Amino acid sequence: MDLLPFFQWCYATPVGETIRNSNWMFALIEASHLLGLGLTGGAVLLVDLRLLGVGLVKQPAAQLWAGVQPWLLGSIILMFVSGIPLFMSEAIKCLYSFPFWVKMISLLLVLVFTFTVRRKVILAGATTDRQARFAAITSLVLWFGVAWGGRWIGYS
Repeated sequence: MDLLPFFQWCYATPVGETIRNSNWMFALIEASHLLGLGLTGGAVLLVDLRLLGVGLVKQPAAQLWAGVQPWLLGSIILMFVSGIPLFMSEAIKCLYSFPFWVKMISLLLVLVFTFTVRRKVILAGATTDRQARFAAITSLVLWFGVAWGGRWIGYS
């Protein structure tokens, strides 16, 4: 499957062109993208550390999940809303960027994992330590892949 025409189209859109031609727009959008990443990290860490037995152990994981889920969803939406125009401004570069593909694959996997397996483990309540550790470590590794890929896109 040849993705080049799609990436070229994204690059040539008025959105991509406007961001590339602006002195400050990329940085402003990037700042909101990083805010979304920080909020996501906070929401993920609260629950994953609880699953690992490190923090907030007196509060049930399901209760923590219920409290952070709106923040997690909002921050993911913020990252998509800001990430798409960032991508459009450098789509051709992204096509040939290994970190971009690490980020996209990790993002797909972590979103599916978070809202299926991890959610099921959290809501089950009486999960084993092994299940909880597996869910937390898998989540953290996948989110690290998203963050690593995002960080290194700028250097590729």
